Amino acid sequence: MTVEAGTTLPHDAHDVDYIRESRGIMSWIITLDHKRIGIMYLISVITMFLFGGICALVVRTELLTPGRTIMDAASYNQWFTLHGAIMVFLFIIPSVPAGLGNFFIPLMLGAKDVAFPRLNLMSYYIYVVGAVFAIFSIVTKAIDTGWTFYTPYSVHTSASVISMTLAVFILGFSSILTGVNFIATVHKLRAPGLHWKRLPLFIWSIYATSVIQVLATPVLAITLFLLLMEKVLTVGIFDPRLGGDPVLFQHFFWFYSHPAVYIMILPGMAIVNELIGTFARRKIFGYMFVAMSSVALALLGFLVWGHHLFVAGMSEYATMVFSALTFLVAIPSGVKVFNWVATLYNGSISFQSPMLYALAFIVLFTIGGLTGVILGILSIDVHLHDTYFVVAHFHYVMVGGTVIGFVGGLHYWWPKMVGKLYDERLAKIAFVFVFLGFNMTFLTQFVLGSQGMPRRYYDYLDHFQPLHGFSSVGSYILGVGFVIMLVMFIKSLLSGPKAPPNPWGSAGYEWQTASPPIMHNFHHTPIIDRGPYDYHLATEEELFDGFPEDLPKSAHGAPAKVSELGSDVSDEVSTRRAVVEGRPTSEADDDADVSEASSAERYGDEPEADEGDQGTKASDEEE
Repeated sequence: MTVEAGTTLPHDAHDVDYIRESRGIMSWIITLDHKRIGIMYLISVITMFLFGGICALVVRTELLTPGRTIMDAASYNQWFTLHGAIMVFLFIIPSVPAGLGNFFIPLMLGAKDVAFPRLNLMSYYIYVVGAVFAIFSIVTKAIDTGWTFYTPYSVHTSASVISMTLAVFILGFSSILTGVNFIATVHKLRAPGLHWKRLPLFIWSIYATSVIQVLATPVLAITLFLLLMEKVLTVGIFDPRLGGDPVLFQHFFWFYSHPAVYIMILPGMAIVNELIGTFARRKIFGYMFVAMSSVALALLGFLVWGHHLFVAGMSEYATMVFSALTFLVAIPSGVKVFNWVATLYNGSISFQSPMLYALAFIVLFTIGGLTGVILGILSIDVHLHDTYFVVAHFHYVMVGGTVIGFVGGLHYWWPKMVGKLYDERLAKIAFVFVFLGFNMTFLTQFVLGSQGMPRRYYDYLDHFQPLHGFSSVGSYILGVGFVIMLVMFIKSLLSGPKAPPNPWGSAGYEWQTASPPIMHNFHHTPIIDRGPYDYHLATEEELFDGFPEDLPKSAHGAPAKVSELGSDVSDEVSTRRAVVEGRPTSEADDDADVSEASSAERYGDEPEADEGDQGTKASDEEE
């Protein structure tokens, strides 16, 4: 990577990162910086994730024993509805695109910001307004329809259907605006030399996600608007007593919500691309096939909504067509998995905590995808529909895919976002709890569903209790894993060592800046002369020290060497460099000298000499 002459930004942006650029809460509330908006999104969605997780633990506690355990049936309906609605609409959909995407898309494109910064801030506050309406519906009288709001029950129940559906309606506008912004940014703000075949695969997936957001979300908005009209004005669109058709609501809802599955899973896949490329130290195998598979998922996702209605009374021919399309949509996902495995083959793999989540994603998402193909078989789906088998499949895709990918991305980009390193040992302990707890919770539910246990039931037969109890214990272990993770990140913020520019040795464009980045991302407009996975073309300084022109400057004006950034940073970089390169960490002590020598050679500096060398040099000059 090189820089374009004559594009220097104002001097006051040179040495101050985006966190310290301005102080006070108002500087965050009215900020137009994409990184700060991304951080605000992350804080918001993680808060929603914690609340949705608590709802899940309450539900699993109630299912620990048959009959009443801690609540009655009506309360149970409210808790599992809140869990689903909060996790889907307030956490999973905005988590990666609006949070991590906002922060890193401009950095990956070599841009100063997104195309429409004010629209970006507006989309965040629309999200906040939608979240407020959702919380209002919880405080008044919690909705109990399930997160799908199926009619005719949602029309006649006395719960807060109006406020919750209005909340989701508002959240949809935030999603649309974010998608429009990202599409414009990718098309118009790419750095010189960054053509489509050099785009990071993260960008390809977020781009495909944005297309779905823009095209599919209006359908949800119209559907929920019609539901509101039905409930308020009794117009008879979905109510069979008034000549309406309740199955029509299901068609409308799933025409959005199945593409929304790819709004949720494509960003998780986007993160896995970056993790595997970095920690396998290889170019992603079949780059264009992986990129085009994202586009294929975005397009095919609009054609398969009917497999949610196999038992809703559709014609036999329609069900056969939707079954075939369900098998077809599995192909792009398979392309990604096979190319990830091929990338790992003969790679120099480093098992750092982000990579553990990437490997877990491949395993868990493969289970979710294969069970989805099973549910696409008509003769099997008739028996498994509305059982715990569907619950397990959904969670293996959404949690085992999207949430695991999000957590892996959070670990991976944490040093870049906050400029602090975290405790790798704690991160791996948390991973063990999360992976073990997740599989205990949901593998069990495949067995429950295959034995006929229906989903959304408050009570169950006694012979299901051992499996339900085992699943509930797994949910507690999963919760402990996330608590450990939260403690680890808080500890990192308070007392974590300073992060170097590129602690993972990545060739990705976003790692070629300081950690955390300056307000305008780059001191100069970068000119891209290699791909984000071209490790054979990246220089040693780019892989471990970051993009030289954007690093902190030393006293004499040259880019600072790692050793000048502090002993804690230098030691951490040296240790991680040894791990990434597959060498014993005992060799890490030699790296600081090597890095200093190579940096000096590149920038015309001479390595600092010790006193003996200085004396010899002085004698030579006198002679």
